[in-house]
Order: sequence, then structure tokens, then C-alpha cells
Amino acid sequence: MYEVSEAHKARYAIHQFKVITDSLAIRGFYRPSGKFGKALENCLRSLSPEIYGSLNDPRVVELKGLEYVIDRLPRGIEECTRVILTEEDPFKDSPFERIEPFKRRRTSYRISDKEICFVISRGLSEIYDILTHMTFLNMEAAKIHSKMRDDSGNITVEWAELEKVALRKEPVSRDKVDQALWNLSIILGRSYGETKATYEYLEKTKVEYKANNGLFSLVYRLGKRIDEESSSRENMLVIYLTPSLMNIIGHQKYGRQWGADIKEKLVELGLKDRPLHIVSANLHSVVNTLYGYAAVKEVHPDVAALDDVYAFFDALKAHGDDVLAFAEKNGVHPMPDQSGSHIDCQIIDTAPLKCVEVHPGLDIETCTQDANPPVILVMDYAFGAQAFELMENLLKPLKKDNGEIRFDIRSVSIMGKAGILTGKQGDIMLATAHVFEGTSDNYNFRNDMVPEDFNAQQHSVFVGPMVTVLGTSLQNRDVLLKLKDDWKTIGLEMEGGHYQRAISAAIIKGNIPSGTRVRYAYYASDNPLQSGQTLAAGAMGKEGVRPTYMITKVILEKIFGKPAE
Repeated sequence: MYEVSEAHKARYAIHQFKVITDSLAIRGFYRPSGKFGKALENCLRSLSPEIYGSLNDPRVVELKGLEYVIDRLPRGIEECTRVILTEEDPFKDSPFERIEPFKRRRTSYRISDKEICFVISRGLSEIYDILTHMTFLNMEAAKIHSKMRDDSGNITVEWAELEKVALRKEPVSRDKVDQALWNLSIILGRSYGETKATYEYLEKTKVEYKANNGLFSLVYRLGKRIDEESSSRENMLVIYLTPSLMNIIGHQKYGRQWGADIKEKLVELGLKDRPLHIVSANLHSVVNTLYGYAAVKEVHPDVAALDDVYAFFDALKAHGDDVLAFAEKNGVHPMPDQSGSHIDCQIIDTAPLKCVEVHPGLDIETCTQDANPPVILVMDYAFGAQAFELMENLLKPLKKDNGEIRFDIRSVSIMGKAGILTGKQGDIMLATAHVFEGTSDNYNFRNDMVPEDFNAQQHSVFVGPMVTVLGTSLQNRDVLLKLKDDWKTIGLEMEGGHYQRAISAAIIKGNIPSGTRVRYAYYASDNPLQSGQTLAAGAMGKEGVRPTYMITKVILEKIFGKPAE
């Protein structure tokens, strides 16, 4: 008899989660503690994502997963019983507090003590992301609530002590905090050290960024909400998905406006006939590489004197304003997003670069006598399926009343972070194909980057297919091992397949030449197959500087060429 593998079960759970979420978008609402919410919980239990560690252990609360989720949801989410997802943004001139999560570019508004509204502008991937996090949060809330009362239904001593700390208005003294953390560790089923580490992490982001309400309040409110749900149906958490969400599923409202704004700006700047190179990346590495050295050479000679180019870029972080001010005087035109897509851009006219000196450690030929110097469009990272919408609209001609304007697009370069399946954090991955997780869709292409382009002494360079996944929170070890074995995949990310689908469509439609250069390079932010290297373990920090600039350097060498020997 055929035995269903763990990988097959997990793949089915991912598919089921997607189908249920899509149906909820049509239905319009659901209760996380109700039938549909439990169905989503069952999918997560079957999937048992690596990022959520001890999700399936009813005795312990998953703290690292909790940190990850709270960083990506708005402050105060644990206090709300009405969560609305809408495509519209009618709140711009309203008195409601606008909240943006610490580690996600998404807009939300606190309508009342119990109500919060998310403005969805990044497509289905954003809906999957939010509902995954809300499902996890509800599951952990139920675990917390189970420690609230004893077998007789009376409030436990630990919960009574937590309530005192959580509702206290004045700051708690250090020794009292330690006592409270010990008490909290009993409720959470974690060690004192684990509880203290999460407390300190959330407290730091609370103080520096107002990112959350602190661990004591978070745990108390989550447990209290579940308790209040059991006393009255009116207190149940309800998540609403408004009919206007249908406008962003396939309609590309935000992407059309975003693409048109950029192309209008290129025309306004007189750059429409120049060779155009599109780079999807962060908004600092290209500018720092081209302008950083000249910007600090006179005012910060100690930084400019650093021989190691990567040590130079690391030191440059403290002088970002100086670099940007210099860059804007020498060809850089910032384009803050006006469409609601949350994707800012930079248009870089390289003509003034003839007078700008780059770091001696870079092999970039900017001082050319080219009569038609290139223009570089740097666009910030898209999110999941949003990548297709943005790239498709960017590659289209600009429609005008008297015809259309076509742009001379020479290359599309995608750089970013990804999970690696074959190496370690900081290693580099060059994609040769994108395989969509859960479907048979796959896209082959010729990557204009090769390992020989990198002088990767400290980092390995891997070449092979990449998996484009539904969400970072929906990854399962068995599925990843299966993809690695069957497809020889080297890593996973959320946008590459969507970008390539848009590029392939643009070539078929005749919007860009078939010979347009395509480049995909990622550096490993995590290894979901290795304990302690998942995304929940935290950001890379300084370790990400070298691979980020290694990739940026190669992209710019491809655009400008290397200087003659």
C-alpha cells in the first residue's frame, strides 16, 4: 500500500491553507476560534513550520516565533477583537493612529481600543502573511489561557501576579522584574533564561521603536482575550476581509499607478531614450557604492582611508545622510512611493558620474565618454506576488493620448536575501530557474551572473534553481528536503518566480527585447534546515554587509563594465 510521506502531507497542508484563505477573502469574515479558524490551525499543525518551533507542544509557548510575529504585526494587535483587512485607505486625514510594524512595510490604523484596520496594498501574499501570523497568535493565546485557571476554575497564583505587573502604570523595579519573569516563565512553560531573553528583546524594540507593548502585557492580553471569548460571543475575535480586497486580486491598482509614476518621471527628467537598467535591491547599497567614497573623502577622511572595501561600506552606515545629500547633487533622484504600494525608488542618471570618484577597491568604470550613459532605476524589495504586479507594469510602454513611449530596457537585476538549503548564512546563490512551490510552474532563464564574477573568499557561491514560496512562515523541513532532492534547489525566497513571470510575459508581448540581460543573486539570511539559523533566530546584522556589497559590486560591473587593464 502506498504510504503518504511527511513531505506530501506538508505540501497538502500548504495548499489547503491557501485554498481556505482564498475562500475567506470571498466569504468576507471568519473567527479564528471558529470553524474556519480551526481549519487554518489544523493546516499549521500539519505543516509544523520550522519558524514556529514548538507550535505543536501544548505545554510551552513558542517564544522565538512570538518575537518574529510581533515584529511583523502592529503594536496592540493582542488587544483587538475586530481586525479588518481592506484595500481602501480612507484614513489619511483621520484622527486614527497610523501604525507600521517594526519589520513589515504595511499600513494599519487603530480605530478603537478593540479595533484595528490593515490597508492591504501588496496583494495576496500580504493576506497570507497576516492570516498566518494571526493563526499562530491565536494558537499561542490558547496555550497561555490554559495556564490561567486551575482544575477548579480558579485564577492561578501565577496569573494573578502577571495581572498585577501587566496592569501596573508605574515602571517595575529591576528586582521585581526578575521575580515577575520567573513567574511568567511558569505560565509560558519556558526556562527563566528563555523568558528573560524574549522580554529583553521586546523591551528593546518597545523603547527604541514603540514596536510593541512589552512581554508582560502581550501575554496577559492574549490570555485574557481567550478568557473573555468563552464568556460571551460578542468578545470573540473576528477578522473581516472587505469586498474591496477583490480589487487588488488581479486588478493591479497599485502597480499600475506605481509604474506610471516612474515612467512619467523618466520622461520629465529627459531620460526616456537612455539605456535603462532596473535593479531590485535595498535603497542604500547602489548609492553607497557609486557615491559613498566621494561623499566622505573630504569630510570623513578616516572612513575613506579604509583599504578594505567592505570595512569601508560598513563604516559608511554612520554617514548615510552625507552620502545621500552628495548623491542627490550628482544624478540621484529619490522617488518616494505615492501609489500606496510601499515601494520607494531611486532614478540614477549616471552622466554626472564622470566626475565622481569611486573607492579604489572597486572595479567599476564610471569615467567613460559614452554619449548615451545608462540610467539605473533602483526599486526597493517587493513582497511576494506583488513582485509580478510591479514588474509587469514597469516593463510596459507608457501610454499617452498621442501614442506610447517605449523605454530602452537593457537589463533587470534582482538581488536580495533568501533562505539557503545547501550552505550557511552569508553564502551567495545564483538562480538558474525559479520553481513555484506547490505547483508545476517553473521558469528557466540564463543568469548573466556566474561564480567567477565573485571573489568569494569568505563565502561560497552556489548555482541552481530557487524555490518561490507562498510565505516565510509556511516552510516545512520535509517539503524543503524534497525540493532540494527532486529539483536540486539551492534556496528559497518569495519574489523571484513572480519577477521572472513578468519578465517572460514582457518578452512575449514584445515590451522588452528577448536579449534583455537578467540577473538573480541572493545572499543567505538563514538556513531553515539548520537549527539556530532559521529566520526566527534574528537578523544577520553586520554579517550581511559583505555579501550585500559583493552582489551590488557585480551588478554595477555588469552595467558599467570593468576598467581596462
